[in-house]
Amino acid sequence: MSNETLQTASQEYGDSAGEEGLLESTESDTRQFVTFIAGNEVFAVDMAPVQEIIRVPNVVRVPLAPIALDGLSNLRGKVLPIISLRRIFGFSEQEHDDSTRALVIDFGQPLGFVVDRVASVVGVELARIEGVESIRGTVNTELLSGIIKDVGGHAMTMVLDFAKLIAQEFQEIAAATRNVAMSAGLASTADSEEEESGDELQLVSFDVAGQEYAITIEDVQEIVQVPDQIIHVPHSEAHVLGVMTLRNRLLPLVSLRRMFDLPPQNADEHSRIVVVALGSTSVGVVMDNVNEVLRVARSEVDPMPGLLVREGDLADISQICRLEGGKRLVSIISAANLFHHSSVKEALKSVENLRDDEHSDASVGVDDEATDDDEQVVVFRLDKEEFGVPIDSVQEIVRVPEELTHIPRAPAFVEGVINLRGAVLPVIDLRRRLGLATAERSDRQRVMVFLIEGMRTGFIVDSVAEVLKIHKAAIEPAPTLSAEQGKLLARMANLEKQKRMVQLIDPTHLVERRDIDDLARMAK
Repeated sequence: MSNETLQTASQEYGDSAGEEGLLESTESDTRQFVTFIAGNEVFAVDMAPVQEIIRVPNVVRVPLAPIALDGLSNLRGKVLPIISLRRIFGFSEQEHDDSTRALVIDFGQPLGFVVDRVASVVGVELARIEGVESIRGTVNTELLSGIIKDVGGHAMTMVLDFAKLIAQEFQEIAAATRNVAMSAGLASTADSEEEESGDELQLVSFDVAGQEYAITIEDVQEIVQVPDQIIHVPHSEAHVLGVMTLRNRLLPLVSLRRMFDLPPQNADEHSRIVVVALGSTSVGVVMDNVNEVLRVARSEVDPMPGLLVREGDLADISQICRLEGGKRLVSIISAANLFHHSSVKEALKSVENLRDDEHSDASVGVDDEATDDDEQVVVFRLDKEEFGVPIDSVQEIVRVPEELTHIPRAPAFVEGVINLRGAVLPVIDLRRRLGLATAERSDRQRVMVFLIEGMRTGFIVDSVAEVLKIHKAAIEPAPTLSAEQGKLLARMANLEKQKRMVQLIDPTHLVERRDIDDLARMAK
């Protein structure tokens, strides 16, 4: 970065240049430093590794990270860790204000260090930089490389050695080589369970007007939130809501409430769109909310009683699933039959006409070809942050029961066990696993079930948001901030246009190998 860039930045941010200002000397015995304030102390850093000075951005908090890390931010499409210098030095916490800045420093990986205020950019003759011996008795000089006296209006400015600071406070960052192999993809358990799942159905269940329905998971492409804007299709049937744009493609939307002649209801924050495959195209079905991913034995599924089956290809509900001893009935919708309705076909034709009118065939073709470059993840929330796991790694998603059975002498990380179709399932609170504050139980919480080294284990999450297709180009290795975080949260989806960051979890690392045996004993 040039001197002019940093000087412009300092002036833009309202930083006073001090008495020395920018020295224009280019002599070899003069070095440029950025001086800044942190906790009423004046520090300086060599300008060479300083990439830029920015206002402190919004951050996504990262579990299992060092305490000094505020979180991760998006800087022009790249993930940038934001670190508090006050916390590193043990200074008291202070709210960010108009003067607070982040110094973006690069020693192999860009990092943003939050300081109270940037003072100036100054040139200093090497002869004026003294050793730290004179203050060693009163100040911890381990992270200092020298002292500058009488510069920028300050009697003494401590030169901070950021390379040492990073090596000491963030060993994993200092040692990280950003191995691309870590981003090659997360392990899938699909192959190991292929035989086991032959006698089971995997269903996505959802509510419509208080009734529970389901669609087989192979018919569900993804689950997304209802957009703010839906384009109306002229002369369409009442249950055709219109079309939305989904990754440069037009997606027709239908209301299941209207299709089933149920009372109308406006979409809210719980409403979801289930994107269902229909031959070479897709249809979005608006549901009141999505409940669970169920894995049910085929013996618990019965054909729809003959007297109730509608004629011809309009048999929308093909089967009934009996759960909890018949107390809970789930109607399984036949996607193929549902979308044979003439009105839906007309909506699809209207969408094709819209595509032709907008000359969008090229963009649609690109999206079709890019299917293999997408990853499908289940997105869930813990507090205010979004996390994702590969959809193939999710066995099922179930409600949290009113009571969990606590097992004496169980490992501290286990919340309890539940009965899942006659089998004992150990359940872990994912908040506790990731070192986050615990939360009270709520109706939005779900148990996500994973198979970890042959052991089914459930993890409580705050809510399940959606099933999302993410282009692989938007997925990058997450900054390595600690050994545990580096294994468990090795990747991040940086959805810049949506201003979202989804931290991708590798479920195989959710339970340590030494704890697998304890879980196995509990499940017996």
